Parts: sequence; structure tokens; C-alpha cells
Amino acid sequence: MKIGELARRVGCQVETIRYYEREGLLPMPARSAANYRLYGEAHAERLGFIRHCRALDMTLGEIRSLLDYHDHPKQPCHEADTLIDEHLAHVESRIAQLQALKQALVKLRARCNGESAASDCGILNELARPLKSEELPPVETGEAHVAGTHRGV
Repeated sequence: MKIGELARRVGCQVETIRYYEREGLLPMPARSAANYRLYGEAHAERLGFIRHCRALDMTLGEIRSLLDYHDHPKQPCHEADTLIDEHLAHVESRIAQLQALKQALVKLRARCNGESAASDCGILNELARPLKSEELPPVETGEAHVAGTHRGV
């Protein structure tokens, strides 16, 4: 099958397939005499595996590791267990961050009833106030923003 058919079959964009090929997650397909990429059932299955991992918000590194275990079925699976445990801990941390973000937004929203002029708006006035150091998001992970929360950005 050609790349467009594979993309339709698994429900992704053609560029996504090319990206996974460049990243080494999908093996390069055979080429037709006209230089079209020709994919087989194994490509569709592997792409389905990758997309399932991405739906669980796994990183490319995590997916690479899981694919390695998948490609070498005789090795023990305890490493896959560990990887999922670590990913689950990361998700739990993100949930806590998002809950804190929600509380901050609820508190901010409570500052305005929508009845004032913008110059007296509690939300705008609060946002214009400099943050205290304890209000700043943690930067210990090198990333102050919660990853994965703004799809398509």
C-alpha cells in the first residue's frame, strides 16, 4: 500500500509517517519502480503500536524502548514494566501540577464578577501584579510548563 492508504488506514497524517521513519521508529519501506513508498502489513501494525503509545502520551524514547522489547520477544519484560511504572509516576506528577493550576485559575476567576470596567477588573489587576518567588512554577525538571496539555500548539 502507498503512504496515503497507510495514513488513512491507521488514522494519521502522511507527514507523521515520514516523521516516524526519520526518527527510526518505522522501518523504511520498499520503493516502487516509480519511487513510491510501498508499505506492508508489518508497517501498519507497527504504526498502530506507535500510535497507541502516543495516545498514552509516551515520549519517542519510551516508544523506542518498548519497540525494542516488542522486536525481541525472548527478552524479559520487567524493563517494560519499569518503563510503564515511571511513565505512570510522570502522569501522576502532571495531574498534581494540573490540579494546582486549576486551583490557581479558580482563585483568579473569583477576583472578578464581570461588572467592572477593565481598569478595575480583579483578574487583570492580579495578572499585572509581579509574582512572588513561591508563586513561580518549579523549574527543577528544566520545564516550567506542564507538557502535553496544549494539543496542537
